[in-house]
This record gives sequence, structure tokens and C-alpha cells, in this order.
Amino acid sequence: MTPRDMLICAGFSLALPIGQIMFKFAAIQNARQEGPLLMRLATNGPLIGALAWYGLTALFWFYILTRVPLSRAYPFALAGTGLIPILAWLIFKEPMSWRIAAGYALMLAGLFVVQSQAA
Repeated sequence: MTPRDMLICAGFSLALPIGQIMFKFAAIQNARQEGPLLMRLATNGPLIGALAWYGLTALFWFYILTRVPLSRAYPFALAGTGLIPILAWLIFKEPMSWRIAAGYALMLAGLFVVQSQAA
């Protein structure tokens, strides 16, 4: 994996939690709205933005997979997923425990182990 490929994969790792945070803002907005569900969904700006972001990140993932083997790219997706509880704690004041932090540290260690193997 080239340094450029690693940078692209790291960018995807950051794109994933951004999308999840956008979905959480959409859920908060949905809870504040009144009326029929379909109308709330159709007028939920954060949801529309989150769905667009989701589509863009899917295309980004497709591009990554044209350059990088799935077995080398997927650990970056896991690392991005591991950022979500940390961001939820920081942004939404959701609970955080030492187990969540330790689990994420183990995920990052695994990413470094996988990426340090010979290509």
C-alpha cells in the first residue's frame, strides 16, 4: 500500500464518523418535528445531508477498492467506526467508559499491525 493509498484510506476513516454524526443530528431534528413521518423525513435537512454524505462515502469506498485490496482497506473502515463513540461522547455528551476507550485503542493497534505487514 502506497503512502497515498494510506492517506486516502485515512480520509475514508474520517468520513465514516462524520456521516454517523450527521445521522444523529437528523434523528434529533426528527424528534423535534411534528406531523406524519414521511413529511418529517422529507423536510429533515440533516437527514437529506446525511443521506447525500452516505452516497458520497459509498463512492469514495468504491474508488478505494479500485486501488487497494479489501483486506488492507477494511481495517481503516473499522478505525473510522471506532471514532464514533468518542465523537458521540464529545458532541452529544453520550456516556463513555474505559472499556470503550480501551477497545478503540485495541482497534488502532490492530490497524497498525495489519498495515505493517509486508505487501
